[in-house]
Amino acid sequence: MNASQQAAHPAERIDHVKAVAEEADRFAGLLKGADLGTQVPGCPGWTLTDLVRHTGSVQRWFSVLLSQRVQTPPTSRDVELRLPATDAGYPDWLVESAAEAARTFAATDLEAPMWAWGLDQHARFWVRRMLFETLVHRADAEIALGMRPGIDRVLAVDGLDEFLVNLPFAERFAPKVANLRGADETIRFRCTDGAGDWVVRLRADGFGLVADPSAVATADATLQGTAAELLLLAYGRLERTAGSLQSSGDQELLTRWFANSEF
Repeated sequence: MNASQQAAHPAERIDHVKAVAEEADRFAGLLKGADLGTQVPGCPGWTLTDLVRHTGSVQRWFSVLLSQRVQTPPTSRDVELRLPATDAGYPDWLVESAAEAARTFAATDLEAPMWAWGLDQHARFWVRRMLFETLVHRADAEIALGMRPGIDRVLAVDGLDEFLVNLPFAERFAPKVANLRGADETIRFRCTDGAGDWVVRLRADGFGLVADPSAVATADATLQGTAAELLLLAYGRLERTAGSLQSSGDQELLTRWFANSEF
């Protein structure tokens, strides 16, 4: 399911505002009683303290962008973080970061035109982006604590779509995506636990999603797995050989994709 297909499936529309709060609450719950000095495999060099500080800081920065209705790229990421005095305060701080975002969402017309680094030039872009920033890092915390991440299938489908739709625009902070060029090679991402089919085409001048993935009968390389597995794979939290993931076709093409698609 690509972005255009999602619009035709109202039953799977997501309340991104509500989901941000739920993911933040779930993340905070993991931290209570945990050793915040625990290393986070998905973010090498980071502890749980670093992970939650980053997530809450992003929530607060996005809230500032929304409240200012920015129409051009910001020149600074400085924002008042109001960090807790001790690590024990981080779970509540994260919840308050999400609450601050919720207050901003309530005061913002999310359909309003607004600068965004991705495809969707509306305020709603930032809510959707905040959701998956929070969800993926919540999964990071679960992995760090020896847990298997639990990700709702509908959210995972939307998250993979959000990743693939916006990745071609990420070069300003993920410069290696400039290497994702080719001679019309295609990579298919297909869910095995329900609807979800995306095809990325690498062209000489860039790359992007094929509007109608069903028009590509056989991709040069294919990745299949549950929506949650594909989402974690896209974000580098799973290896291609993990779980029930299956890869077929041009393995060198897949290696090139994952070497340059780090978000």
